Amino acid sequence: MIVIFSTRFDRLTMFAEPALALLRMLAHSGVVPGAILANDLAPALASLRAGLERSGREPSPAPSADEPVAADDRDRTREPVIDLSTRAVPLIGMIERAMAGGSDLMWDRG
Repeated sequence: MIVIFSTRFDRLTMFAEPALALLRMLAHSGVVPGAILANDLAPALASLRAGLERSGREPSPAPSADEPVAADDRDRTREPVIDLSTRAVPLIGMIERAMAGGSDLMWDRG
């Protein structure tokens, strides 16, 4: 599954596993679709940053084993693992721009 984050200013696409991990760090249940209102973004961002301080260097969750793997991908060398702190960078920027512009943060299945 893909999760698409959006505000009035931005749109960000992310694989479900890291997106759900980051949503939980935002002090949200991780339910998709969902939203955080503009007035609630500052505490959510603080919660995300605190969560990344605790466990941001952990590898980003891998895509579900239920996802089909193409035959040509099985033999391909795996890309380096990306940690949650790195995956969070575009989302943090998106939240900061939303806060500056008074926009809500929304997410849905892609």
